[in-house]
Amino acid sequence: MRATAAEVLGIEVSLLQSGMGGVAGPELACAVSNAGAAGCAGGYKLVGDQLSAMLARLTSGTDRPVGVNLIPEVVGPDELDQQVAQVLDETPPQVHLSLFGLPGDAVFDRIAAAGRQLVVQVGTVDEGVRAAERGAVVVVQGIEAGGHLLGESSRDELVAELREKVPAACLVAAGGIGSPEEAGRALAAGADGVLLGTVFVATRESRAHAYFKEAITAADAVDTVITDVYEIGWPGRRHRVLATAVTSDPQQPAKFIGKTVVEGKPYLVPRFSSAVPTDATSGRIEEMAMYCGLSCAAVSGEPTAAEVVAEFARVLPPTGAEIEE
Repeated sequence: MRATAAEVLGIEVSLLQSGMGGVAGPELACAVSNAGAAGCAGGYKLVGDQLSAMLARLTSGTDRPVGVNLIPEVVGPDELDQQVAQVLDETPPQVHLSLFGLPGDAVFDRIAAAGRQLVVQVGTVDEGVRAAERGAVVVVQGIEAGGHLLGESSRDELVAELREKVPAACLVAAGGIGSPEEAGRALAAGADGVLLGTVFVATRESRAHAYFKEAITAADAVDTVITDVYEIGWPGRRHRVLATAVTSDPQQPAKFIGKTVVEGKPYLVPRFSSAVPTDATSGRIEEMAMYCGLSCAAVSGEPTAAEVVAEFARVLPPTGAEIEE
């Protein structure tokens, strides 16, 4: 028998929220955690006072298990070390670290020594095996996912392959999950829980720009494309986004098309920026990176985070449940 994601993370429902930089602020993360799932705030490139301000809002908003997402490949090792140190030093034990992609061994060691739970998102079998061997909850990202893509395999295929390799690991399926029925299919493939991104972008607590939310709820799977055009700030990764004038014509000049504010600091947004349009962004929103998975076909309206958790809770294994191997 193996434990559910709820059992491992100390939550009520085996549901994780993706730590989407810009979109997933403390407000969304706390709302998800307070509803019984695992919320996650996007740390992205925040460090120093900006990260401290975000962590303070996160820890004041919930006393339940909640995560902070960091991305090893978009920051240097020294900056990642500082981010990890801040999370460990400035948050209580129920705050886990969620990493998008594998970190170095020293990061694994540091988090384990602190006694914190670690969640690692991967896109290949080899990376999943390594993360599982280091004791992490492994988020298995399929090609159906929105945002930056870590591999080329379909979600259920990857889950099934990893289940064979690491039968006792806690595996969380990600990519294209927009309905309880789709979550059930991921569980049937061998997952112990699911992670949702696109569905939570459209919630009331999300910081996504209103245009972004409306575009997701109006979209179908065929309206998404896999491209590498939004590379400023995050080069070297393909990503699934809603099709825009920029994805259809990547030869346009990389001029500034908008402005945004992150933790009180203003920034210009160039065309081809990897930054998502938030409620603090202005300009040509329709040209910006609107990350969106195939699950958009099942998204409608603007539910609360708690309503999303309740909808999925009916098919996801709760705390205390065990899954037969």
